[in-house]
Amino acid sequence: MKRKVTKAIFPVAGLGTRFLPATKSIPKEIMTLVDRPLIQYAIDEARAAGIREFIFVTSRGKSALEDYFDDAPELESSLRKSGKTALLEMLKETNMDSGAIAYVRQNRALGLGHAVWCARRLVGNEPFAVILTDDVIAAEKPCLQQMMEAYADIGGNMVAAMEVPADKASSYGILDIGEEMGTMVRAKGMVEKPTPSDAPSNLAVIGRYILTPNILQNLTRLKAGSGGEIQLTDAIAAEIEQGGPVYGFRFNGQRFDCGSKPGFLQATVAFGLARPDLRDEFAQYLSHLTAVRQAAE
Repeated sequence: MKRKVTKAIFPVAGLGTRFLPATKSIPKEIMTLVDRPLIQYAIDEARAAGIREFIFVTSRGKSALEDYFDDAPELESSLRKSGKTALLEMLKETNMDSGAIAYVRQNRALGLGHAVWCARRLVGNEPFAVILTDDVIAAEKPCLQQMMEAYADIGGNMVAAMEVPADKASSYGILDIGEEMGTMVRAKGMVEKPTPSDAPSNLAVIGRYILTPNILQNLTRLKAGSGGEIQLTDAIAAEIEQGGPVYGFRFNGQRFDCGSKPGFLQATVAFGLARPDLRDEFAQYLSHLTAVRQAAE
C-alpha cells in the first residue's frame, strides 16, 4: 500500500551569491516575484498537492524567512482598522499554523543531498517531497500536484523532468531512460551534471521530487561526489542500482530558473503579464519599449 505524502522538505540554506548585494541582508527565498516572495510560490504549490508538514533546511542568517510565516498582529490590526479586508485575506496565505512548519540547520554547505539528509529525523520512515524554490513553475495545475496524482497510481520515487538543449545538460542531473511510459519514463540511471558527450539523454531533473525513505538511507552511506558535495542525484541513482523504481515525470507547465538573474527577470515578465490587475499597463509599457528599441536600430 502506497503511503500518502504529507511532508515536504524545502532546502533554503544557500547563500544566494548570484544575487548579491541584495542577498547580503535578505534570504534569496524572500526576494519578490511581482509581489510575492519565491518561498510563497513553493508553499502554495505544496499546499495544493496536499502537503501538511513543511520542513525548512536553513542556515545562519535566515531569520527573515522564519519571520515571514509568523503572525503579524500589529500589521493585521492596522489593516483591520483601515477596512483593508482584501489585504488581510492575502496575509492569511502567509501565516502557518503552529506546529506545521519546522526548521533544521545545515551547518555546512555540503550540497543538496546533505540538506535533504539533515531533515531525516523529521521525515522518519515516510515518503516525502522536496521542492527547490529556485525553480518556479507556472502551470494551470501545480507541478507537484500533477506528480502526486501520478504517484498515487504508480508509487516509487519520482522526479520532475523536462527536455533541455544538449549543450545545457552539464547544468542538470540527467536521466538515463530505460522505458518510455507516456508522460513518464522509467529511469535506468541518473548522472549529475554530465558533459554533453557523456549525457545519456536530454531529459533533465527539475526541482520537484517525491522520494521514499530509502533515499535517506542512501544519503547516509554516500560520500562527496560532483563538486565535492553530497548529491541527491547520486542517492537516487543508487536506488536504481538497488532495483528501486525511479520515474521521470514530464510535467505540464513552464519552468523559470529564478536562481539566475535572466530567469528571474523572465519570470517577472511572465507572472506580471498573467496578472489581470497589471497586464494591460505592463503590456503597454513592454510594447512601447520594444518599439523604441526597434526605432533606435
